Amino acid sequence: MAPQWNGAFLFFAGSSLAGKLQVQEKVYITKYNPYYDRYICLVPEENVRDILTKHLEKTTKLLSDIPEQRANYRYASGKWSLKEVLGHITDNERIMSYRLLRIARGDKTPLAGYNQDDFIRGSSFDSHKLSELIEDYMFVRRSTLTLLRGLSEEAWSRRGFVNNSELSVKALAYIIAGHELHHIKVIKEKYLV
Repeated sequence: MAPQWNGAFLFFAGSSLAGKLQVQEKVYITKYNPYYDRYICLVPEENVRDILTKHLEKTTKLLSDIPEQRANYRYASGKWSLKEVLGHITDNERIMSYRLLRIARGDKTPLAGYNQDDFIRGSSFDSHKLSELIEDYMFVRRSTLTLLRGLSEEAWSRRGFVNNSELSVKALAYIIAGHELHHIKVIKEKYLV
């Protein structure tokens, strides 16, 4: 069943999600900016750590099958190259994991947003081999997984402020997963045709 947004909480019906979020009865991801709904709603009703583990394998396999000469492909003028999309997925996961760590540890310091286009302009992804960018993605994902593995139930329920919006640790984990799913769909539809 698809999650439902009520303006403050994302509710999931059914009990299959309860173990995933370590809460009882009504399962919810609290407090996140509705902008992130486009990512969170892509995540299936499974344990988020399991999803991230599965997608580590799937994404690595998908990208490893792409020839190097195809990795600089842009499907339109002004669009990112395939290498830049992968670099963006990895950069975003680094940023979201850092935010997740700070909030999970109880840090109340408001955290700044970031501009993804500035990050791409400041990067050198196109000068790297695709295999190097895949390796970077794999190391970042493994780091995210070890971070999530060590969170207590209390840490999963903590909230903080990011880019002037309240955001929960749970939401950040699902944003990481959904953001990757979003971009993998774009890669399949626009870059691998």
